[in-house]
Amino acid sequence: MVQSRFVPESKQSATAVVVSGGKQYRVSAGDQVLVGRVKAEVGSELVFDRVLLHVDGDQVKVGTPGIEGLTVTARILQHSRGPRIEVLRYKSKKRVRVHKGARADYSTIEILAVGDQKAEKAEKVEKKAKPAGKTAKAKAEVAEEAADGS
Repeated sequence: MVQSRFVPESKQSATAVVVSGGKQYRVSAGDQVLVGRVKAEVGSELVFDRVLLHVDGDQVKVGTPGIEGLTVTARILQHSRGPRIEVLRYKSKKRVRVHKGARADYSTIEILAVGDQKAEKAEKVEKKAKPAGKTAKAKAEVAEEAADGS
């Protein structure tokens, strides 16, 4: 999961810089990114319309301020909270002591597609899911044969 401002080079050739919650994230298909809390349910898909930069191999598109017609699709994996941050304020000889604490709310998202390029993980999952459907059909046929034989 990407949690740092200093993001390493992406393994995918297509990357994009998107804006979520006023912050910018460099993403590519298949990345899992920790962003500020998004008001959507877990498992739902998001579409980021505000794409500032798109790099595909040697082609670089820079938006002014955004690239028209280019979207990034993502899925929400989970909602979580960050560590507790405590703030203490103290002034000597003044009886001023203030103690506050806060926790940031985060959402973990998985990038499904940057523009037209989809993540390779999603395609592999679909291929694995198809044989499971065949076994369910085989079980249904066996159940029908057992019902006919009774």
